[in-house]
Amino acid sequence: NPILRERPPPPPPRMAIAPLLPDGHSGPVSESPYDFLVLGGGSAGYNAANLARQHLDRVAIVDGSPELGGLCILRGCMPSKTLIYSAEVLHLAQQGSRFGLHIPTAEVDMAALHRRKREVIGEFAAYRQEQLLSAKFDLYRQHGALLPDGRVALADGTILTAERILLSTGSRIAVPPVPGLAATPFWTSDDILDLAEVPSSVIVLGGGVVACELAQYLRRIGSEVVQIQRSGRILKDLAPDLSAVAEQAFRDEGIELFTGTALESVESLDGVSRVRVRFRHGGETVEREASHLFNALGRQPATDDLGLPEAGIEILPSGHIATDEHQQTTRPGVYAAGDCAGPHEIVHVAILQGEHAVRHSLGLPSQPPDYDKLLWVVFTDPQLAAVGPPVEALEERFGSDLLVEDFPFDDHGRSILMEAKYGYVRVYADRATGRVLRAECAGKDGGELIHAMSVAVGLGATVEDLLGVHWYHPTLAEIWTYPLEDLADARAGR
Repeated sequence: NPILRERPPPPPPRMAIAPLLPDGHSGPVSESPYDFLVLGGGSAGYNAANLARQHLDRVAIVDGSPELGGLCILRGCMPSKTLIYSAEVLHLAQQGSRFGLHIPTAEVDMAALHRRKREVIGEFAAYRQEQLLSAKFDLYRQHGALLPDGRVALADGTILTAERILLSTGSRIAVPPVPGLAATPFWTSDDILDLAEVPSSVIVLGGGVVACELAQYLRRIGSEVVQIQRSGRILKDLAPDLSAVAEQAFRDEGIELFTGTALESVESLDGVSRVRVRFRHGGETVEREASHLFNALGRQPATDDLGLPEAGIEILPSGHIATDEHQQTTRPGVYAAGDCAGPHEIVHVAILQGEHAVRHSLGLPSQPPDYDKLLWVVFTDPQLAAVGPPVEALEERFGSDLLVEDFPFDDHGRSILMEAKYGYVRVYADRATGRVLRAECAGKDGGELIHAMSVAVGLGATVEDLLGVHWYHPTLAEIWTYPLEDLADARAGR
């Protein structure tokens, strides 16, 4: 099958390099269809196109975003975690006396902070852009949408055809219908990541991952922070005990945190210099004012202007593109992956989805992403992480055969000497087989520690398997041995 032959050496470009054309046009289009065409050059789209190019000759990417690279590199994972880590170092320096250190002053230098951020993400962005601009792909630097007949129309009127299409257009900032919000100047996560100075005070609307990570970042660089969450706890999609650890840490650091609220109104005061938020909390109306407002009420799939309903592609009530387990949409030959498809807006999941879509479209062996092995991390401090199915699903599936044990960080040697006493580790296992089913970690470097359990869940390891390997003392990682030993005793009836 010529479609499945090994990838040949990269051919010369078949058309003018679109990004170099100032008018945004793509130049002439070959009469023959593309083998694979991707809308969106972020993590899902780029990795899918790269894999497709290993098997196919004619692969194109359509990306009309102002800057190539995708959300993760430019405005998401990499810049945010760069700033968050700097804020953690600053926080530790300010807590020097707890470690027997005399550090007279420690404060943020915003110019230097952002210079470092630009240097860090610049390397990643440059590599991604180099790959997208290479001769491997035909790159169209403009917006594209599906026509009812399944072809792709570009903003300049160019029409593209393809045997296989992947939609990977990502997500955008949501502006929920909160009275006054749309008319009030507010920051988004993009703005927070590019602040030139420390804001005196910020009201954060929302309690999701982005809201929490950046609320703590703002507090640590010196802002007064009020965080308002509508549901009963922040990080409501996490296990309640994980949320509770973050809430305690936030309040201990001076964030004024309100949960279980109902937003009533948002308004700007004195032009753009102040903002006021009114909300219900504990049966009373509460008002808070700040110099700035951070809208962190979530993101929504970027699917509005793709022509999907007219092309016969179903959109879910959430705005996500409906797909089956192989990322196929309701139109044959069209796939979707990443944030625009869901159900988990996580970079490594987007990559798994995109690459599986390619293999499935080519008839190659491939397994759909296994969400029973889902791994995620929240980069608050302490970090929150988990791997495996939700607890409710495990309880329904295993009933009384579900074993669970945990151990706190404030009773563990390494974390005590590091003054890292928030949180716990918890392991769930099947009584009958001993197989590790799920693990949670709220604590210092939890995003690193969880990978030991991710390997266990992914490979179907048992409690006894894990106790048969070496765990070095004194390390943070050895904290897992305590719940594992308790689970082994429970299985043995001790």
